[in-house]
Amino acid sequence: MIDYGPLIRRWQGGELAPWAEQLPAQIAAGLAPERYGDLPRWLAALEDLPDLTPSARHLDRAQVGASLEPGLDANQRAALRATLQRLHPWRKGPFNLFGVDIDTEWRSDWKWARLQNHIDDLNGRRVLDVGCGSGYHCWRMAGAGAREVIGIDPTPLFVVQYWALQKYLQHPGVWVLPLGIQHVPANLQAFDSVFSMGVLYHRRSPMDHLQELRDCLRPGGQLILETLVIDGPLGATLVPEGRYARMGNVWFLPSPDTLMSWLRKLKFRDVALVDVSITRVEEQRQTEWMRFQSLADFLDPEDATRTIEGYPAPMRAVVTARAP
Repeated sequence: MIDYGPLIRRWQGGELAPWAEQLPAQIAAGLAPERYGDLPRWLAALEDLPDLTPSARHLDRAQVGASLEPGLDANQRAALRATLQRLHPWRKGPFNLFGVDIDTEWRSDWKWARLQNHIDDLNGRRVLDVGCGSGYHCWRMAGAGAREVIGIDPTPLFVVQYWALQKYLQHPGVWVLPLGIQHVPANLQAFDSVFSMGVLYHRRSPMDHLQELRDCLRPGGQLILETLVIDGPLGATLVPEGRYARMGNVWFLPSPDTLMSWLRKLKFRDVALVDVSITRVEEQRQTEWMRFQSLADFLDPEDATRTIEGYPAPMRAVVTARAP
């Protein structure tokens, strides 16, 4: 079910050949059963998915997915749903496979709607999506015309979820690799567009992350960066002590002006703030497909403008910039 051979062969002999040489070892480490004890259980669910050939695939709508005419009967839908549920929790989406609604924790389609009119035309472009989860935005990028979309995410469950979706979406230009950005060869400069959404605040060194993103881009390529921010002037940055919204790995929350100044310091051009939005409990919430705590549990029950720790509630900015 999991086969990266076609991607590796396609990259051999081209500008991504240096990465193709490293990929087999990187993938083996990223999907090592001895490292991830639940991986055999997830792979078993992947193997148990029924063989279905879609009559249509949908990459350009809020619910990415596949459909079949005539549709599945109630028993077939129930069996497919139960197998997909074995890959719980589903974080980014939503998806619909043959009438089974995968109502993920995040309404990732809302994020896509906020940024899609501010990005370069993706038609024919090679795109990198850093921290892509199961690949929701990767398929939206392909639906917008990208010729090749490479998602990277070090969480093996999300990679298996991608393969479950890919079983039916069957897009030869969309791939999710079990890697972090540190595994991308240095100074690759091979991507026309690079997306980093919901990653920067998890990095101990935000400047290093921005440099890594720049080094993935061709000269003149576009960065699309989405991250947590705070209100404040140039220079304002929140470094939470302990947890932020019950997350232990949040390091830097800059003001939008501070974030843009970081990008300019790294020689990015045409830096622009295109959206600032408060994250609402309707956008990130508990569902049947993500039954753990979610945003409503991370906010002060007496004051939804603050986190449970007393920090400003999550607010996210989208910034675009161009590599020098």
